[in-house]
Amino acid sequence: MDLRDSLLARVSSSGYDLDDAQLAAVDLLAALGERRRGVYLHGPVGRGKSFLADAFFDVLPVRKKRRVHFHSFFRELHARISERLHERGAVRKAVDELIGRSQVLAFDEFHLHDVGDAMLMTRLLETLQDRKVMIIATSNYPPDGLLPNPLYHDHFLPGIALVKKLMDTVELKGATDYRHLHGRPRSRFETGEIRTDAELPATPVVLNVNGRDVTALGTSGKRIWFDFGDLCEKPTSTQDYLVLADRFDDWVITAVPRLETCDREAQQRFANVVDVLVDADVRLTLVSDHPLAEIVGGEALDLARTASRLELINTTG
Repeated sequence: MDLRDSLLARVSSSGYDLDDAQLAAVDLLAALGERRRGVYLHGPVGRGKSFLADAFFDVLPVRKKRRVHFHSFFRELHARISERLHERGAVRKAVDELIGRSQVLAFDEFHLHDVGDAMLMTRLLETLQDRKVMIIATSNYPPDGLLPNPLYHDHFLPGIALVKKLMDTVELKGATDYRHLHGRPRSRFETGEIRTDAELPATPVVLNVNGRDVTALGTSGKRIWFDFGDLCEKPTSTQDYLVLADRFDDWVITAVPRLETCDREAQQRFANVVDVLVDADVRLTLVSDHPLAEIVGGEALDLARTASRLELINTTG
């Protein structure tokens, strides 16, 4: 069985029917896989990018391979670099520890909005190039759209050049939305809801996260309550959300406004919170005076993906 047949068999075993755009992507993926050529699969939300990339990763006849979530990988990478901050070759040593002898590295939801992460990604791509590691990446952005903020975009041009050098770009923009297929198991995130009222804890708590204080409205067991302003309008980070998602698997965020009324930094933090909670399979309840369609109005950097992910949770009055 050749790689294309293996990929189609893997898809078929999941019970999904592919549309024409996805079948065309399968042909391209199989051809690139035969050549051990990297793949950058991009397109709008809900078109099956992650599903196809996962299937492709699974059938690649390579023993040493690793699939990583973008945010979690960078948390580990930052931590390991910090441990050897004053050593020569700190980035290369940290990458060696993280991926070992992997011949294939797969990134899901590849996106960059932090200029520091972008600089580190360029170094990572250089290291992976030197080690001849095959890269598989999915993204909502074409390569030229990475780090979209015009204030910083030019800083990642060397990284974009490496993305194009190490991976062939495959665009997927068919009509099928795999996020809304019936019959698949529901996650904890999807069992969350959007409400206009909620009981709140009486006493706020201050949590030490990554050496900084983060204020929560309260905690109870594995549940945590936040005010939107404390979580997204103060200088919290994706690394903070990852740590908190490890501690708490049921989040409530209150006073969620229409995002178009927030600055770009708050919009992006909220998008990052949603990304982290989906990846960690954490239940999310939003408390807002506004329906979902109004919450996700405006021009947030990751609005399309965020809106699509929020549509997965139940909406109640």
